[in-house]
Amino acid sequence: MAVLVRIPTQLRSLTGGQGEIHIEGATVGEVLRGLEVSNPGIGERIFDESGKLRRFVNVFLAEEDVRFLDGLETSVKEGQVISVIPAVAGG
Repeated sequence: MAVLVRIPTQLRSLTGGQGEIHIEGATVGEVLRGLEVSNPGIGERIFDESGKLRRFVNVFLAEEDVRFLDGLETSVKEGQVISVIPAVAGG
């Protein structure tokens, strides 16, 4: 089932400038791995060496942080929206 993935400006150079991409998958992890398949290089920005979400990358499913759901194993439904949001630091 396809879900819409919203790509932040900082990662759009890896998606040919696209801000939204439809990707197939049954879980958040499958969708994000599918995003890497169609847009090589984006996975290393989202995942750490062990395959977990990087500490400073937030992923939301329907406005809920997936870390407070089932993480990468969170099930997705047709038409849902996943937003990838890198943390912003400053001072």
